[in-house]
Amino acid sequence: MGASWRTTVDATETPALVTTGPFRLMRNPIYTGTIVMTAGLALTVPNAVSAAGLACMVIGVELQVRRIEEPYLDRIHQATWRRYAARVGRFLPGIGRLDGHGP
Repeated sequence: MGASWRTTVDATETPALVTTGPFRLMRNPIYTGTIVMTAGLALTVPNAVSAAGLACMVIGVELQVRRIEEPYLDRIHQATWRRYAARVGRFLPGIGRLDGHGP
């Protein structure tokens, strides 16, 4: 991600849209990896706490991506973002592509 790496959305910045590497297969490979890691923990230590942690992780990531990050990327990259989001899945290749009209 290089200079586009950030942990939160900053409305004063306009980072480049990263579409190479794992981002050519899915729009959120870092979140996918985090969810897979949390699921692995839940399977390794199967109890109510790990299941609740996994549920919170999935819900939190979905909210972050759909309500904050994707609208932000749509605002700053417009048609370029929409074409990318229509072509590339949200968390897995081919799944969660947008219709090209924004998030």
